[in-house]
Formats: sequence, C-alpha cells, structure tokens
Amino acid sequence: MIGYVLDDRYRVEARIAAGGMATVYRAVDTRLDRVLALKVMHPSLAHDASFTERFIREARSVARLDHPNVVSVFDQGKDGPYVYLAMEYVAGCTLRDVLARRGALQPRAALDILEPVLAGLGAAHRAGLVHRDMKPENVLIGDDGRVKVADFGLVRAVDAQTSLSTTSVMGTVSYLAPEHIEHGVADTTADVYACGVMLYEMLTGAKPHPGTTPAQVLYQHLREDVPPPSAAVPGLAPALDQLVARGAARDRAARPADAALLLAELHAVRAALSDAELDALPPGARPDAYPGAPGRAGEEATAVLPRVPATAPEAPDALNRTSVLPPVPPADPAPLPADTGRRGARTRARRSPVLLVGLVLLLLLGVGSGVWYINSGQFTRTPSVLRLPQAEAERSLAEAGLRVQVERAFSQTIDRGLVVRTDPEPGERVRNNGTVTLTVSQGPEVVAVPDLAGVPLEDAREQLTEAGLEPTTVTREFDDTVERGAVVSTDPRAGTEHRPGTGVELTVSKGQPVNVPDVTGADREDARQVLEEAGFTVRFADERVHSELDAGAVTAQSPAAGTTVARGDAVTLTISKGPEMVTVPDVVGQGEDAAVEALEAAGFEVTVRRIFFTGEVFNQSVDGGERAPKGSEITIWVR
Repeated sequence: MIGYVLDDRYRVEARIAAGGMATVYRAVDTRLDRVLALKVMHPSLAHDASFTERFIREARSVARLDHPNVVSVFDQGKDGPYVYLAMEYVAGCTLRDVLARRGALQPRAALDILEPVLAGLGAAHRAGLVHRDMKPENVLIGDDGRVKVADFGLVRAVDAQTSLSTTSVMGTVSYLAPEHIEHGVADTTADVYACGVMLYEMLTGAKPHPGTTPAQVLYQHLREDVPPPSAAVPGLAPALDQLVARGAARDRAARPADAALLLAELHAVRAALSDAELDALPPGARPDAYPGAPGRAGEEATAVLPRVPATAPEAPDALNRTSVLPPVPPADPAPLPADTGRRGARTRARRSPVLLVGLVLLLLLGVGSGVWYINSGQFTRTPSVLRLPQAEAERSLAEAGLRVQVERAFSQTIDRGLVVRTDPEPGERVRNNGTVTLTVSQGPEVVAVPDLAGVPLEDAREQLTEAGLEPTTVTREFDDTVERGAVVSTDPRAGTEHRPGTGVELTVSKGQPVNVPDVTGADREDARQVLEEAGFTVRFADERVHSELDAGAVTAQSPAAGTTVARGDAVTLTISKGPEMVTVPDVVGQGEDAAVEALEAAGFEVTVRRIFFTGEVFNQSVDGGERAPKGSEITIWVR
C-alpha cells in the first residue's frame, strides 16, 4: 500500500509492522499535515463482520480514553476493501525490542516502564474497558522516553459478554490468565495477571512458563505458580518477588482488582527499595550495558528511562576552541632584521584571526561534508514500484541509479507480470548504485489434478496431498472394469488446473456387482459351496436358532437372497437347530375358548372342528402330555 492515499486524506509512506489481523503503516494526514499510524485490516478479512466489528470497537473504546499513556485513536473509516484506524504515531520501539536487545532490566528501569503501563490500563479499567491482550509487543516506548499502551483491538466493555468461544482463545498464550484459559473469562484481573508476567520477564529476561508448544505453556499457567524472579536473578529484593506474586497469582481473588490498585502497590514497593536495590544488575551483566551508566548517555536511539531535558548549548567561542584535529606544532621562525621582524609581527597579528577563522570554516565544512556523506550522501530512497509492470519498474529503478535483480513468485492477488514486493521496501534507504530485488508475480499458483484412475484409494490420497490438493469426500459405486478399492474418477476431473488446496472428490469402485443366491433350507456345506462358487466369502453366525427346518439347514442369510453386492463380499449364514419341542396341554373336557387359549399359550397353531354346538372338547389331534414341534398345528374336536 506504499503510496496509496486512503479516503483522499491519508498517504501511506512505510510499513511499520504486520499481524494476523492487520498491517500498521506510517502515514501522513494530508489535511492536517501530521504524521500518524494507520492500522489497516487485511482485505481478506474485511468481509468478516466479526473482524470489522472488532476494528470499530477498538476505535470507539480507545477514543473514549484521554490518557497520556494510551495510544490515541483519531479516526476510523473504510475505503473500498480497506478498513482502517488512524492512530497516534509513536516513534521508538516496543518493550519486546528492549527485552530482545538487553535481556533482563534493572529493577528501576522495569518499574519505570510498568508504572505508566499500569497508569494507562488503570484509566481504561476505571472507564469500564478490558485490554485482553497485554504483552511486551503492545507496550510502546518513544524516543522521548514516553511509555504508551497500544492495540486495544481485543477490548470489550466490562458489562458486556466477556466469555470466549470454546473453539478459540484470543490473546498471547504466555500472558493469558488461568481463568481466561479455562473458562474464557477476561476481566480487569486478567490484564493485571499479564502485567505481573511482564514484570517477571523484565526482571529476569525470560518468560516464567517456557514451553515448546502453546499447549505446554497453557498447562503451566493452569497448574504452576509464576516463580519468584529472585530464583532466576539472585539478589533481587524480596519486595519485587511479592509484587510479581500479587500481580501474577493464579487465583484471581488474590490479585489486585484492577491496574490502578496494582499501581498503588508498585508505588509502595518502590518507596521501600533502596537505590542499591533499584539499580541492581543481573548476574554477568556489564554496567555500561544499561541506560544511565557512565559512557552510555545518549548512545541509544530509544532509552527505557525518561529523557533528561536538554541543557543550553555551549557558547560559540567554546565550540570554536574545541579542535577536531590534533594541534600542529608551529615551525621555527627564520631570523629577521629587527625592523622587519616588527613589521612581520604586526602583519601576522592582523592575519592570524582571519586565517584561523578560514581554517576552522574549511575544517568544519570538510567534517560536515564527510558526516553528511557517511550518513546520507551515499544513500538514496527506494522508489515505490509496487504493482507496476516489470519493465516500467526496472526503468524507474534505473533512472534512480539503482541496479535491479528479479525474482518471481506466485501471488493470489497481484496480476502476472506486476511487482509484488521489493527488497529494500519502498521508502527504505539503499546505497547509491545499490541493488534492489524485484519480486514479480507469476499470477496465482495452479496445480493439475493427477490421473488417478485405477489407483488404490490410499495411494490416490497421498498423490493428491503431494500435488497440493485436498482429498475430500469418497463415494463408492459398482464398476465392472475397475478393481475393488481403486479410484474410478475424480471431481474435478484429471488434468484440470486449480489453486493449491482445492478439494477433490473421489469415486471408488465397489467391484463387480453380483446378486446373492438363495441358500435358505440348504444343508450347511452345500450352501457354503454354492456361495463360494459365486465369488462370495462365507461366514456363519455364532449361535444356531430353532426353526421349522431340520437341524443343520440354513434358516437365514445376510444379505438376503437377490441383493446386489460386490463380488468378494461376505454372506453370513444362520444354521437351524431344528424345531423346538414342547409338551402338548391336555384340553379334553375343557370349553372351546379355554382349550384354544391353552394351546396357543404353549406355542401351537389351533384348528377347531365342531360336531355339535355344546362347546366342549372331546378329542385332540395330539394327546395331552406328548411333545410336538413348537408352532405346529393341533386340531381339536368340539361337540
């Protein structure tokens, strides 16, 4: 976006940082002629209403705060696909940069940083806001020594819903409070916990819960207390251990309720520490490696302590008396006649100030020219050639006196032949006659769907993954020509080109279709032979069952006869134990209804023959007390 003008007002000049949701640029407000920071949401996320809402919430929330230790938000808007925030620009670095460069800080410097952070957070907490993403990357330290809290992109009103989705935990794992991890609760005490962890990191130069994976770090937050800093840096004052323990307590009830209360405790601890305790150095540290040490004043571009007001400049004569070159001893004067010597002395007396001034001016001009050349003269700024055709970009760089090296890369958003990026980036310094590397778009990356016909399913999945495609659903169907378990076809079809990650559906063969023959009633071994000759695998049910068929005959099969399955599928047979024999009740002399009920209860089918109509049974086909197959027919005669 270098060179773009958003809303006909904000001209983008350089990129500052990039994150998962947005990129931050240095820009100029052409209407008010001031430098500011533009936070621009990635265009790919602009269609997501939740991301856009979070951006707008950041603007509205921070705009409500008017505190010197909170980065101000000036404006919020949308220009085409770009949703942006216009914010205060802080020239300097982040606390993360300081920790990466210095490691552990002296207690005085750590408290100097944490104090304004807590002041800004305290103002937010008292205004009903929670930051929810406090970490060193969001603590800005200006070149003038001011400390500001930035990136309220995850803030949420305290009285609004403060729980998180169980499918995503927002924030940085190293600074998440236990209740934030376990229950998704993020209130003012969660920000206090993050500040306690940052204080530990500033005092020791390391995070309290190391781990190779986020899961390991989250587990330690839930199960282990933050250790005392003195365990890593012997000699630290016990009061500092207590301050870290209070701020980073696992039990949220044991922490100060908000940042303002933790700030009050910090003031009390600081007042109780001696100068020696405040200025204690970590073991092995060099005294001159810290701000304020002798011989280091003003050397760093950004210090971690507030700047000392500049003193008045020295008088011009004092500057003139300071020589930048060692003095040259004067040559011995040649003997002169007395009168000539007096005239020469008077002439030299008149010329000496003029010569001295001229010499000093020439010397200053030479030194200034050298300094200018070293710092600026040998450099130029990389022209912005983003999204220009390659030939036009090379011509622009050549006119600036720069050499060009071309690389090519795929791009999903930049058309083929246009410049995607440059190294150095637009606006950055590069030596005169230096080389600028252009990355030219090859257009979107595409891959061809491989021909997988006849390939076994697992091998087909592997080939798709290697090609950069994603195997998705698998559909199975009968096929006379393709072996069972192999791919019949793909959708998209083989040979078509698509972007990496495109899903490919696979149709897999179930083999040759065959109808299952009917083997019920056949002997066990005869049924096996018939099925195996038809190309099936035969299995037998674990238990036999009673049936009207003779023992050893097939009484049931699965799949049923006539079902279409693939050759080679298994058919399960259930074998009969023969009919179940039960005792026939004696119903002679009973009434018709009672006799029928008794026989049916015993499991028989009943047929009634009437001779007369008195309703009494005088005979039955199977005598009472004899055994007959359950389910067989019993005839009774009624007179």
